[in-house]
Amino acid sequence: MPETFKIGRLGKTHGVKGEISFHFTDDVFDRVDADYVFIETEGLQVPFFFEEYRFRNEDTAIVKFEGIDDATRAAQFTGCDVYFPRELTDTGDEELTWTEIVGFTIADSGSGQTVGEITAVDLSTINTLFEVRTPEGQSLLIPANDDLIDEIDRQERRITMRIPEGLMEI
Repeated sequence: MPETFKIGRLGKTHGVKGEISFHFTDDVFDRVDADYVFIETEGLQVPFFFEEYRFRNEDTAIVKFEGIDDATRAAQFTGCDVYFPRELTDTGDEELTWTEIVGFTIADSGSGQTVGEITAVDLSTINTLFEVRTPEGQSLLIPANDDLIDEIDRQERRITMRIPEGLMEI
């Protein structure tokens, strides 16, 4: 299986011909003219090829996948997460999107210790935040500030950064 990253979730069926709404957080599937995405079903990521899609608004598309020809079949995928293969992304070697870094590990450059895994990126406030799950299962919000980031290792999927003092005790 190629390495993938989550780009959205399937919603309700649309019509009776197998179309389904796709709520996306990254439109990479359209920017790189991708033929397929992976849908997580029963714990496995399975490739599904687009027959067609059209945008409904800025974060929703109506999609029709090959082999899904009625609403009953499409309904089986309601709520399933959608993933995109990293190898097909349109970002350069130095550039990463917020969506692509979900799943990266954050390490504290001061102590060298692993802080946790990025589970989401919060863009809802003026300061972008990494939502991080610690090895102990706690949730942390860490500022995603360029001044705090020392290194990003794409191969190891690791970000080394200076964690602000006292943040780990909150």
